[in-house]
Amino acid sequence: MIKIEEVITHTKKLSILFIEDYKESRDITTDMLESIFQTVTSCKDGQEALDAYINYHKKYDKFYDIVLSDIEMPLMNGIELTQNIYKIHPSQLVIIISAFDDVKYLLKLINLGIEQFILKPINSQLLLQSFFNASKKIIATNIHKNSSKKIMFTKDIGYNLSTKSINNANENIYLTKFEIIFIELLISSFGKIYSNEDVVSHFLLSGKDIDASNIRKLVSKLRKKIPKNSLESIYGIGYKFIRNNHSPDSSPIIPRTSSSSKKILN
Repeated sequence: MIKIEEVITHTKKLSILFIEDYKESRDITTDMLESIFQTVTSCKDGQEALDAYINYHKKYDKFYDIVLSDIEMPLMNGIELTQNIYKIHPSQLVIIISAFDDVKYLLKLINLGIEQFILKPINSQLLLQSFFNASKKIIATNIHKNSSKKIMFTKDIGYNLSTKSINNANENIYLTKFEIIFIELLISSFGKIYSNEDVVSHFLLSGKDIDASNIRKLVSKLRKKIPKNSLESIYGIGYKFIRNNHSPDSSPIIPRTSSSSKKILN
């Protein structure tokens, strides 16, 4: 028997779109979902849900982690909703609940590729297990996506291009806008020396002003957030990142507008 506390450890940062046309069931289930998920949106029919799904993506530039839907609903049923969602986001995790176990429904849903089919009345343990399984898939997918977008300074510490933060085994270290601009310039070509003029030009192209004095202050603060000896200042020439010998030798691919290679003294 899976405990709700165990499920929450995986779902507490996730979002879910829930669709149920029967108000009493919708209200009761919504209350339960709000104790498990960070974000819960409840809708009374498929059309309202599809609109909510599209608007959520427009607003947050991401999709709901899980869609939980009934089948028999007005305006647009659960199968039609699922078909429309898969047209927008083919890898969306969808869990269907229904009082009907008709083969025609099951075959359509299996062919669509839903995550789980649950019969009403809902078995709470089965529903929790479905959430647990789905959330583990989501977390594993996110870890894979983030790891593929990480530029490593050492074996364990790197810059995450997706979250714009320094990641190590224990925490995410968040950066200022100026630190992000500076880091992404230097990691665009690891080991290359960038002069003050290069840095100033890059900042201007990013819509920010900075001078030599503030570059030094920026470097001083940044060194407190990144691995020791990974950022080298070459007197009178410029700055470069150095990889630890035990870090993966991967070259980042970051679009960067070229700037002058003329060197100025720091």
